[in-house]
Amino acid sequence: MPARRFTLFRIALTATAAFVLIALAAIQLASDSLNTTAAAPATLPRLVPREFGLTVYRLLDRVAPAAYVEATLAQQALARGDADAAERYAVRLPASPVRDELLARAALLRGQTLLAAEYFLAAPDPAAVGAEAERRALQNPAAGYALETLLRDRLARSETHPDAVAEATWKMGLLANREAWRQIPGSPAQRGWLQRADGDFGSAASLAPLSERYVMEAANQADLLGDRARAQRLFAHASEIDPNSADAIAGLGVVAWQSGDRSGAAAYLRRARTIDPHALMVRALERDLR
Repeated sequence: MPARRFTLFRIALTATAAFVLIALAAIQLASDSLNTTAAAPATLPRLVPREFGLTVYRLLDRVAPAAYVEATLAQQALARGDADAAERYAVRLPASPVRDELLARAALLRGQTLLAAEYFLAAPDPAAVGAEAERRALQNPAAGYALETLLRDRLARSETHPDAVAEATWKMGLLANREAWRQIPGSPAQRGWLQRADGDFGSAASLAPLSERYVMEAANQADLLGDRARAQRLFAHASEIDPNSADAIAGLGVVAWQSGDRSGAAAYLRRARTIDPHALMVRALERDLR
């Protein structure tokens, strides 16, 4: 009798192990079938129908729902253009950037751009929010600036995206300048937006002091506002970051020319020309020295 019980137990254990292995293999195949673009041609994942993967994942969702199952089904629904299904799966996820991102994409499918922007901000998704800010800026740069500011603040609070904070701050400066040029020339409103851009570029340069792009933007804005001393320091800093920056060296020449030092400006121009005669600041300095 004990021997028979042991035999039955062994059969049950073997059957259970076989079932688990088959189930795991089915889940793996299902996962592969839903990611066929990442598989090499003529491999097994490419041969498994996508519908098989969806069927397995839907079964898992009913039997043992898990976050990765809900997220995968939501992504597949988005790929099919089914916003309702994507939202249905996404809301079952715990609060997380993944959930917010999926809900944002579902809102976009419905054309709910304001709602999508809110979810993208919550995620946060700098690229998506930046794209929406640019879309708004086509008609109203101030509206784009406001949205980019919300993104900058959201990123700063998260303390996990230092480079993205600098990038958003730099974009704020660009949008502020675009709004400035829509104002009456010489008006307090125009001056206010130009100064706002100046602060944004300066903040971006402080957040990423080794980024020549941000430092150059801050230098050009300081020059635009007539702050030659600060422009000179920033152009010099940019040339230290990248000694082969023709724009930074030519920028030093522009400041020299504005200060009445024509010979110094000409010397900077010669240096900058040897690096890149077609650089924008080189062309600007050439026009000044004619």
